[in-house]
Amino acid sequence: MTTVVLAPDSFKGTITAADAARALAEGWRDADPSAVFVHRPMADGGEGTVAAFAAAVPGARRMPVTVDGPAGRAVKTSWLLLPPTADSPAGTAVVDLASTSGIELLDELRPWDADTTGFGQAIAAALDHGVSRVVVGIGSSASTDGGTGMLTALGARFLDAAGEPVARGARGLAEIAAVDRSGLRAAPEVRVLTDVTNPLCGPRGAAAVFGPQKGLTAPADIAAVDAALGRLAALLELDAGLAGTGAAGGTGGALVAWGGMLAPGAAEVAELIGLAVAIAGADVVITGEGSYDGQSGDGKVPSFIAGLAAGSGARALLAAGRITDDADTALFAASASLTELAGSSESALADPARWLREAGAALARSES
Repeated sequence: MTTVVLAPDSFKGTITAADAARALAEGWRDADPSAVFVHRPMADGGEGTVAAFAAAVPGARRMPVTVDGPAGRAVKTSWLLLPPTADSPAGTAVVDLASTSGIELLDELRPWDADTTGFGQAIAAALDHGVSRVVVGIGSSASTDGGTGMLTALGARFLDAAGEPVARGARGLAEIAAVDRSGLRAAPEVRVLTDVTNPLCGPRGAAAVFGPQKGLTAPADIAAVDAALGRLAALLELDAGLAGTGAAGGTGGALVAWGGMLAPGAAEVAELIGLAVAIAGADVVITGEGSYDGQSGDGKVPSFIAGLAAGSGARALLAAGRITDDADTALFAASASLTELAGSSESALADPARWLREAGAALARSES
């Protein structure tokens, strides 16, 4: 009897980590009916972070909330309440930026006006509930607002030279002359999950690296936003060169200024869902993501899980939407590409659950 831990990340925009795990299990069971499965869907702070905790932590409850999305339109979403523990006697809230202020919530890119207000509103809702710890995932952001929308929702005020509130989003950054933190809510213990190590400013900063993904493409505009983020850092008394402060358009920096602690996303999620313990009792662990490429070895879920498996003696297997030529597959005993199984990326994207089942069966056969 084979014990299989299922720990994929989400396949961004196509299937959640939890659904991917179920599909892999169905496929494996077709080839190996006696297998025992342990579901531990993963995330690294981006899309699917709340879902990963919800699937893995007994007693977790989704708490509905309606927030202002990245373009200002109402978004119905939820944060997750984890049961009380000795370390967090009033419970822990898990809030992800992707479902409140994420880029997938936009119909079109809004580089100047999108902001993180909704993310802050969801955090505020969790604080209103009385939690003693907040875990936030900050991947998949839609904006480069330096986290000003989030901090505004938590009570801060960003003022221009005349003492008036500035416009939302990156548009208002250059006008900030003062920050009034007198009404800012006190931070509980705040853990900030991210796989990004970029600083707030400079050639590897939020505007230069991530701004183009959000529609900020003109070099002059990137330079202007970068300079504005530098001034914001000075007003917040934040080290703009600190690794991770550039995550989520500068929201990582805003969270540090509020009192949060940055943590590697995959490692933190794994600890909180008990992944290492699950893998220690397994024969095989299957992980995966939408695109396994040359960057996947830099703190991403698959490489992190391969390391855990190697330390416990379990065999690590990979299922990915696509596996590029520059990817390091030597970390895994076997791998399966949905694109290859389906015959094209279009077919794989059209029905990822089907091809994940095929991948699960193929990986099971590789073990026989």
